[in-house]
Amino acid sequence: MRRSEGLRYTYADYLTWTDDKRRELIDGIVFLMSAPTRFHAGSSGSIFNKLYNFVMRRRRKCKVYHAPFDVRFPKNGETADDKIYTVVQPDICVICDSKKLDENGCIGAPDLIVEVQSPSTAKRDLQEKFNLYESSGVKEYWVVYPKEKGLTVFLLQENGKYDNGTSYQFEGKVPVSIFKGLEINLKELFEE
Repeated sequence: MRRSEGLRYTYADYLTWTDDKRRELIDGIVFLMSAPTRFHAGSSGSIFNKLYNFVMRRRRKCKVYHAPFDVRFPKNGETADDKIYTVVQPDICVICDSKKLDENGCIGAPDLIVEVQSPSTAKRDLQEKFNLYESSGVKEYWVVYPKEKGLTVFLLQENGKYDNGTSYQFEGKVPVSIFKGLEINLKELFEE
């Protein structure tokens, strides 16, 4: 995989890479991803199970996916693979508009995205991805801190910007704003 100075990769390029490396593209720049730690995988799995079980019990039209699952963010309505420069693999995402789903994943903003922090992704999750999710219209963005046993929830406001975030620690209950009636108990979430 070679890149000339100034050249950005597209989703069409991304689809040609056949090695086992996990990657994301943000504005055409490649970011390699490492395997999650045990705490990362445990936190992600617990959140996924709570969201999935809620959706299944309520027979909601929403779908819940976990990584690796491609979420493509087109610009200016350009949905051709060679015109998409951003594809990410959030730890968890919830999509309630079935028109955004295709054989390759999701195209457009999910309703909720969860990213579980690791030392290698912390800066990207809180800067590039935060800005990407906000500007793309992701309604709810969770950043989970497994070692600290807490998380921060950012909600998209009417002005198209995220609020300052609400942090939850240890034994609190976290409301899921896209699903009325669902709260996730942090004590259960971070049990070993």
